[in-house]
Amino acid sequence: MAGHFQDRWYKTETGPNGKPVRVKSERYGTGMRYRARYVGPDGTEKSKSFPDRKKREAERWLERTQADMATGNYVDPGAAKVTFQEYTEKWLMTLGADPNTIESMNSQLRLHAFPYIGTRPLGSFKPEHIREWAAALESSVPGSYGRIIYANVRAALSAAVDDGYLSRNPVSARSVKPPALEPKRVVPWSAERVFAVQAAMPERYQATVDLGAGCGMRQGEILGIAVDAIDFESDTLHVVQQLKLSRSKPVFALPKGGKTRDVPLPGPVADALRAHMKQFPPVEITLPWKTPDGPKVTRRLIFMAPGGNHVWRTSLNEEAWKPALVAAGVIPEPETKAAGYVAAREHGMHALRHFYASALLDGGESIKAVSEYLGHSNAALTLRIYAHLMPSSQERTRTAIATVYAKTQRPV
Repeated sequence: MAGHFQDRWYKTETGPNGKPVRVKSERYGTGMRYRARYVGPDGTEKSKSFPDRKKREAERWLERTQADMATGNYVDPGAAKVTFQEYTEKWLMTLGADPNTIESMNSQLRLHAFPYIGTRPLGSFKPEHIREWAAALESSVPGSYGRIIYANVRAALSAAVDDGYLSRNPVSARSVKPPALEPKRVVPWSAERVFAVQAAMPERYQATVDLGAGCGMRQGEILGIAVDAIDFESDTLHVVQQLKLSRSKPVFALPKGGKTRDVPLPGPVADALRAHMKQFPPVEITLPWKTPDGPKVTRRLIFMAPGGNHVWRTSLNEEAWKPALVAAGVIPEPETKAAGYVAAREHGMHALRHFYASALLDGGESIKAVSEYLGHSNAALTLRIYAHLMPSSQERTRTAIATVYAKTQRPV
């Protein structure tokens, strides 16, 4: 892998006395004078040209290149010219993750990363480029969503380092920070609000509120729950699938993160489900599994749309959930029909999960159990979201000491 130089302005010829002499070449005075050459790790010759009076610069470049090859930090110049978008699009195709996850990542990057850093060659990345992009990201999308996009860019650049397209990840620099998170705490609904919204829902959807508030299920899990997931004998709910969209097509799939779970089925929720199934008998629905071209599976779903088909979440939200929020005084009535309902992200059906978690914590349930019943990836995530809802230890301390004092007679 030794390197050498070529001075294009001179060539060596044999003189009259038979000794080699340097003479001007036909290229003398035009174009780049020096060419530094070396053999790369792949066995092919690489080169870079430098102008006149830059011989020392060419020597230093060749020295650095040889040092990088010796230490494993070498990046092929051709690979370094590949743009971030070119590399990332190929990288996404090799992840082997859930197709819906890949589609989501691709969409996020197309909207929020490629327009800013997509055309930049990988070899030219510096921390300042990531800082500038992260600042633009923070100003355009919510902090939590921005962090997801930021993490995807970081993962793509880490893979590019592994694949030899750049020597180090600019996102790993100390001066680069992810988008800041908004200091926003979950404020659980009161039981009165939960039941007010439920009462305002169409009858065929009222039991969805019981499953959200009484079992902590996500909306997709509620809409995808089948008859065989309910065990009335053991008072257990088996959360094993969800109804979701894959490439805008409805499919059955595992719950979020592929994490199935068993959740205690409270008596009132069990009664509500029995009454619901008596009034609205379950219907068999056949859909692909996981992706639109996946194998077909048939399930007897608990919740059906008025026409007998599965429930589309957009229809449920616009035609049942948001009108119920208006009736319960959670959001205002639309000014006009054309204007539509106000955005109510914090008052989506996910609010029922927050109510469920707060009720369990208030009742003394452990954070580990709450995490398991919610289907979180780990208890630390649950703690970050709901730590402020845990009962205060101060009152427990006062009560414990007061009890000891009450049981012990102190000398007068």
